[in-house]
Amino acid sequence: MSQQKPTTTATSGAAAMPTTTMNNPAAAVLLRPVRRVLQNFLLVWLDSNFNESDEDFKKSLQHLRRIVASITTFTDVQECINFLSEIKKEKIFMIVSDSLGRQIAPEIEAWPQLESIYVFCSNQAVHEQWARKIAKVKGVYTKIEPICKALQIDREYCDRDLISISYHGIDALFMYTQLLKETLLDIEDDDAKSIKELAEYCRLKDDIDEGEIRGIEKEYRDHTSIWWYTAPYFMYSMLNRGLRLMDVDIIIKMGFFSRHLHQDIEKLYHEQQQSSTKATAPFIVFRGQGLSVENFDKMKQTKSGLMSFNNFLSTSLDRDISLTDFARPAAFKNPQTVGILFIITIDPDVCTKSKIPFADVSQVSFFEGLEAEIIFTTHTIFRIDRIKQIPDDHTDRLWEVKLTLVGNDNHQLNTLTAHIREEVTSSATQGWSRLGEILIKVGEATKAEHLYKILLEKASSDKERSDYSHQLGRVYDNMGKYWKALLFLNKGLEMRKTILPPNHPDLAKSYNGIGVVYNNMGEYSKALSSYKQSLEIKKIALPANHPDFAQSYNNIGNVYNKMGEYSKALSSYERSHEIRKIVLPPNHPDFAQSYNNIGNVYNKMGEQSKALSSYERSLGIRKIALPPNHPDLAQSYNNIGVVYRDMGEYSRALSPYERALEIRKTTLPPNHPDIAHSYNNIGNVYYSMSDYSKALSSYEQSLEIRKIVLPPNHLDLAQSYSNIGNVYNKMGEFSKALSSYERSLQIKNIALPPNHPGFARSHNNIGAVYYNMGEYSKALSSYERALEIRKIALPPNHPDLAGSYEGIALVYNNMGEYSKALSSYKQSLEIKKIALPPNHPDLAQSYSNIGNMYNKIGEYSKALSSYEQSHEIRKIVLPPNHLDLAQSYSNIGNVYNKMGEQSKALSSYERSLEISKIALLPNHPALAGSYNNFGLVYTDMGEYSKALSSYERALEIQKIVLPQNHLDLAVSYNNIGGMYYNMGEYSKALSSYERALEISKIALPPNHFDLAAFCNNIGIMYRNIGEYPKALSSYERSLQIHKIALPPNHPDLAGSYNNIALPPNHPDLAGSYNNIGNVYYNMGEYSKALSSYERALEISKIALPPNHSFLAASYNNIGNVYNKMGEYSKALSSYERSLEISKIALPPNHPDLAGSYNNFGLVYADMGEYSKALSSYERALEIRKTTLPPSHPGFAHSYNNIGNVYYNMSDYSKALSSYEQSLEISKIALPLNHPDLAIFYNNIGL
Repeated sequence: MSQQKPTTTATSGAAAMPTTTMNNPAAAVLLRPVRRVLQNFLLVWLDSNFNESDEDFKKSLQHLRRIVASITTFTDVQECINFLSEIKKEKIFMIVSDSLGRQIAPEIEAWPQLESIYVFCSNQAVHEQWARKIAKVKGVYTKIEPICKALQIDREYCDRDLISISYHGIDALFMYTQLLKETLLDIEDDDAKSIKELAEYCRLKDDIDEGEIRGIEKEYRDHTSIWWYTAPYFMYSMLNRGLRLMDVDIIIKMGFFSRHLHQDIEKLYHEQQQSSTKATAPFIVFRGQGLSVENFDKMKQTKSGLMSFNNFLSTSLDRDISLTDFARPAAFKNPQTVGILFIITIDPDVCTKSKIPFADVSQVSFFEGLEAEIIFTTHTIFRIDRIKQIPDDHTDRLWEVKLTLVGNDNHQLNTLTAHIREEVTSSATQGWSRLGEILIKVGEATKAEHLYKILLEKASSDKERSDYSHQLGRVYDNMGKYWKALLFLNKGLEMRKTILPPNHPDLAKSYNGIGVVYNNMGEYSKALSSYKQSLEIKKIALPANHPDFAQSYNNIGNVYNKMGEYSKALSSYERSHEIRKIVLPPNHPDFAQSYNNIGNVYNKMGEQSKALSSYERSLGIRKIALPPNHPDLAQSYNNIGVVYRDMGEYSRALSPYERALEIRKTTLPPNHPDIAHSYNNIGNVYYSMSDYSKALSSYEQSLEIRKIVLPPNHLDLAQSYSNIGNVYNKMGEFSKALSSYERSLQIKNIALPPNHPGFARSHNNIGAVYYNMGEYSKALSSYERALEIRKIALPPNHPDLAGSYEGIALVYNNMGEYSKALSSYKQSLEIKKIALPPNHPDLAQSYSNIGNMYNKIGEYSKALSSYEQSHEIRKIVLPPNHLDLAQSYSNIGNVYNKMGEQSKALSSYERSLEISKIALLPNHPALAGSYNNFGLVYTDMGEYSKALSSYERALEIQKIVLPQNHLDLAVSYNNIGGMYYNMGEYSKALSSYERALEISKIALPPNHFDLAAFCNNIGIMYRNIGEYPKALSSYERSLQIHKIALPPNHPDLAGSYNNIALPPNHPDLAGSYNNIGNVYYNMGEYSKALSSYERALEISKIALPPNHSFLAASYNNIGNVYNKMGEYSKALSSYERSLEISKIALPPNHPDLAGSYNNFGLVYADMGEYSKALSSYERALEIRKTTLPPSHPGFAHSYNNIGNVYYNMSDYSKALSSYEQSLEISKIALPLNHPDLAIFYNNIGL
C-alpha cells in the first residue's frame, strides 16, 4: 500500500448516530492542510486502511467532529509520531485501529501531550491483552458509538483540567492578573459586530463545527452568557485556550463574551444577595480536576502564598461529585497527572467589600437544575492554606488543597497591583492597547506585535492609528528591530503632528520613543536631539515639576552616559532626582531608578564605593515599595553584582547575580530575555575568575534562551556570541573564538547602522584573536578599523577611543615597534585624563601599560615610576585585595628583577601572590602566573631547585584548570626545560622543550612567533649535547618562523641570527657555561659567527633605543668572536661598548655588569696581562657579592676565573684556594652531576 499523508477534515451539518464496524476497502489519499486549533484538544486517527469514499467513515468523522473539531488522520505510523511530537500546546485524543495500536502506543504513552487512546478493532479479545498494559488506553472498541461517548467525557475532563493557574512568586502572569482582568472587562465592543467577527474567525480557522458556529450567530441573544459558558459547545474551550496561552486573536474575538459573562455573573450575584436565601456566613465550595505534576509542584512551592485561576471558575457545593466524578478519575489518568480536590472557603463579606462576584448558576446554566454550581468571575485570587494527600487504596496521586478567597485588603497584593497599574498605564492608553503592554512585560513581544497589528488594522481614527503605530514602534524596539521601530514611531509622530496642537504631550512621547531607539542603535547625537525635543515640548505643555520632566532628564542622562560624558550624565540624573523629590512620595519606585542610574555613572567613573551606595539605596527603596520578588529588585541585585565584579570581588558579585536570577526565574516566563541577561552576567563573573568552563556554560544558557525568544538578528544574540568568543579566546581555541566573533559581527551588520560603536567592539575582539594567533598585520587592521569607527561615532575623548589606542599599542609592542607602541599608550592615557576622574582605575591601567613598554625597552627607572603611579591610584580606589593590586606588585617585581634587585622582586611577587590567594579560587590560572614569577627570580638568584619547584607548581595548577593543549602549559614546560638546562640535566630539558613545542603546534597557527622560541630552545639543547646538525636545523626553523611572523627588523630576528652563528662542527664541546656571559670556543668558523652577530647588532640598532641592554649583549657576543680570533683590541673595544651601554641601562651593581668585567678579564688573560685580568675578575666578584645570594653559581665562576689567573701567574696556593672556593659553592648551587663540577674538579687536579 502506498504511504498516505494525514489530513484535517471538515464537514457541515448534523448527522444521525452511525453504527460503523471495521472493514478493509481500498485506501484513498487524504490531504493535510495547515493545522489551526482554537480549542484545547484535537483528535488523531491512525488507520492503515482509510477510504474517504466509504459512507460509514464519513458518518464517523461527522459525529466525532461534533465532539472534537480538529481531526487529523494518518495511515503511516512514523508520520503520525512525527506529527504528535510537534504538538506542545494542545491535548491529543487518539483512535488507533487494530495492530497499529500495539505498534505505536508503547512508544508514545509517556508523552504528556497524549491524553487518551481508543483502540478501534474487529477483534476485541485479541487487542485487550496488550491494551491493558497501556495506562492511557481508555478501552478497546468494535463500534464507533462508545468511542464517541468516552471521547465526550474525556473532552470535558480535559477542558476542566486545562484551566490556567498562576502562582505568585513563580509565574510572571500572576503579577498582571488584576490588570488583565480590568483590561478584558473594561473594553466596550459592538456586540453584533463582535459576534459576526467571532463566527467569521471560527470559519476561517476551520476548527469549529459549523452547526455550533451557526448556533452562536442565530441564538446567542436567546440565552445568557452563563448558559453558553456551561453548554458543551466551543465557547468554554476556546475562551479557556485563549486565556491559557494568552492567544491574542482569541482574547480579542471573545472579548465581548468575557465582558458579558462577568456582567451576567455580577447581575446574578446582586440578585441573589438581595434574596432571603443569601449566604451571610463563610461557606465552602469544591472543585475536582486533574493537574499536571509540574503544576502541582508549583502549587506546593507556593503553599501559604497566592494563586489565581485565569478564567471564570466553576465550582460545586457537592463534595462527593467533585471528588468522585472529577478528582479521583484524574488521579488514574496517567503518571504525569495528579487528582486535586480543591476545598475553597468563601467569606461573603470579603466578596462584598472587594466586589468579587460569584453566583449560583444551577437554575440558569445549560444543565439547569442538575447540579449546585457556583461560578466566580475571571482571575479570582485565592490563598493556598493546606495541601494534604487523600488516602486511597489504589493511588497515591490524590490530594486535597484548601484555598481561601482573597480580597483587595491584602496589602502585598494591593502594592503589587498599584505599581503594575502605574507601570503599564504610563506607557499605554486604555483598552486593548493595555493588553499589549502586559504582553511586553511578561516577555511576549511577538504576541504584542500581533495585537497591535490587529488594532492598527481595525483603527477607525487617526488618533487610534497614531497611538497603535507608536505602540508598535515600542514593541519593535523591545524586539531589537530598530529600523522597524523608527518606521512606526515616525509614522505615529507624523500623524500626531497633523491632528494635535504643536506642543501636545503626545508629541513629546513620540520624540521620547524615537530617542530611545536611537540610543539603542548607538546614534547618540540623534537620541540626544530627540530627547531634547521631547523635553522642550514638555516645558511648554506641563507644569514646572511634572514627573515627566524627571523621565526626560533621566533619558538625556542615559545618552550622556553612553557617550562617556559622565559629568553631564550625572548632572542630568541629579536634575531628574531633584524633580522626583518634589513631586513623589519618599519611597516611590522612581527614586530607585534615579539612584540606580546615578550608581551607573559613578561605576563608569571608577567611584565604586559611591556606585555601591547608590545601588544599595535603590534596592532599599524597592524592597519597601515593591513585592518581594518584583523584577525591578532583580535589576538592583544585578547592578550590585556589576560593582563587585568591577571591584574584583568576584565571589561577592556572584551572590547578587544569582539572587537576581532566582527572582527572575520566579516571576518571569522560563525563556524571558531577562533570565538570559542573568545567565550572561553570571558568565561574566566566571570569566573574570578564569573559570572558563562555567563561564561558557552560563553564556550558552543565555544564548539558548535568546535564540528562542528573540528575532534571529537581535543585538543580544550578538552579545552572546561575542561573550562566547571571549571565552574561547582565553581558552586558546582561536578558531572557535574567531567564528563566534564573526557571527556576532554578522548580526550587527544587519541590525545596526554602518558606524555604530558596536562594530568597533567586534573589530576589537577580532583583533584580539588575531593578536593571540600571532597574525599581527590582521590584528592591527582590526584594531585600526575599530578606532576609525569610534572616531566617527563617539566624542573625541570618549574612553572607548582610549581602548582602541591600547589595542593598537599591544600589536606594535609585539611587532617590536616600541616607539609606536609607547606613543599609542600615551595617546590612550591623554584621552583618559580628560574623560575620567583623576584616580579612575583605567588610568592605573594606562600607567601600567606605559610601564610595560619602558620595561621592554630597558628604561627600568621610568618603568618603575609608571608602575608605582599605577599602584598609587589602585591603592586609593580599589579594595585592599583587588586583583589589579596583585598585578601592580607583579609588575614592580618584574622591574626589580630586571634591575638585579632580586630580594625586592621576590618581596613584590610574594605580596602579589598573597592578594591573589585571597581574591581567587585555589587553582586559578593567575596563581600559576605568580608561581612562574617566583621561578624567574629564583633562576636569576641561581636557586634552581626552588625555581624548578615554582615552575612545577604553576604547571600543576594549569593542568587542573586549562585545556590539555592550552598555550600556558607550553610556557610552563618551556620554563621547566630552562631549569633542567641550568642544572645540566639536558635530556630532561630536551624532553620538556619538546613537550612545549608539541603543545604549541596544536594551540598556535603554523608560523606563530612562540613556535620560533620553542624551536630555538630545542636548538640550544642539541648544541649542548653535541648534535650540531639538529641544532642548526632547529635554529633555522626558528629564523624561518621569525621572518614570516615578524617585521624585518624585529629584535627577535637578532636572537635567531645569534643562534645560527654557533658553528655546527666545533671539535671542542665545552660542558660548562656561564650565566653572565657565554665564552664561545674556538670553533674555527669565526667569520660566519661574526657575520651573524653583526647582522643581529644591525637589527637591534634599528629596532631598539640606543642604550638598550640587548645592544650590550650584541657587542658582548662580537667581542667573544674577536677574542677567539685573537683580535684582542677589537674584542676589548666591543666589550667596552657593551659595558658603556650596560652602565647607562642598568643600576650600578647589576649582575650583568659583572659579566662585562668578567669578559675583560678573559681577554686580558688571553693577552697575558694577568694583573689587569685579575683586577677585572675581582671587580666582577665584588659586584656579585653586592647583588647575588652567597651560593649563586656566578660566584663559582668568578672564583674559578681568578684561580685561572693565579695558576697562570704560578701562584698555585692562591689558585688552589680560589678553585676550592669555586668547588664549594658549586656543590651547594648545582646538582651532583652538573658538568661544571667536572671542570672545577679538573682545575683542582691541575
